[in-house]
Amino acid sequence: ISFDAIQPQHLSLDDAGHHYWWPIAPMARATVTMKQPELRWQGHAYVDANGGSIPLEDTFERWDWSRAQLTDGSTVVLYTPQQIEGDAPVIAMRFRPNAEPHSLQDMQGAALPVTPIWRVCRGTLTDSGQQPQIQKTLEDTPFYARSVLQTRLLGERALAMHESLSLSRFRRPWVQLLLPFRMPRRAPRQRVAGTNDGVG
Repeated sequence: ISFDAIQPQHLSLDDAGHHYWWPIAPMARATVTMKQPELRWQGHAYVDANGGSIPLEDTFERWDWSRAQLTDGSTVVLYTPQQIEGDAPVIAMRFRPNAEPHSLQDMQGAALPVTPIWRVCRGTLTDSGQQPQIQKTLEDTPFYARSVLQTRLLGERALAMHESLSLSRFRRPWVQLLLPFRMPRRAPRQRVAGTNDGVG
């Protein structure tokens, strides 16, 4: 992954400042080379990070996030967290090459269909009077969904990568029981005498 500049700005995701979002490189390029299967491609990429001082599920009910690239090369990122208590800030930002990022105004909330299998709620922001469409659901799990949207942003039709995270669903005991199967914890490999697993 390559990018020209790193965004220095961290944005708070909740009203108490426990969680933050860092859009490290909203406009990046990625080159992928694989041996098996033998594939290679390149294209637009996006790099960000989240952090916090307490677990997400202690603060949020859910959130929706999406990222779209416009024809001028700029990137629009939309973040709509919903807290358990209080009001989380809604983030709608445009990042342009060689320019300061700025917040977007007059964006309209739009409900989207729930996921077909696990019925995870989805929503987004869009231009006023528009209704985005789910083009494809890429991942449908008990508490997380990844989708491709056909939407309209700043007067332009755009494809957006979209994610929905349900922390209220994540907190449920039956979902917690599924996590070891979704993300299995494997015992560490035994060391063999005379070998070094680390990087020196």
